[in-house]
Amino acid sequence: MAREQIDKKKRKNCNFCADKVEVIDYKDAQKIRRYLTEAGKILPRRITGTCAEHQRELARAVKRAREAALINYVYD
Repeated sequence: MAREQIDKKKRKNCNFCADKVEVIDYKDAQKIRRYLTEAGKILPRRITGTCAEHQRELARAVKRAREAALINYVYD
């Protein structure tokens, strides 16, 4: 029974791979905010479905955008 439920879970696809994104731009704050929680934390891969390569690039872009004050570190 448990095995059937595991097999039925749909694998999430990486949005960046689907759109053939080469580089995630830290200046595109609107796109980056989609991958943050309400508290301002970066969402994990298992939630967003991004691949490992793009998740690393996304994390770098978020950190650069925070440093450049394009997005907040913490949201209250």
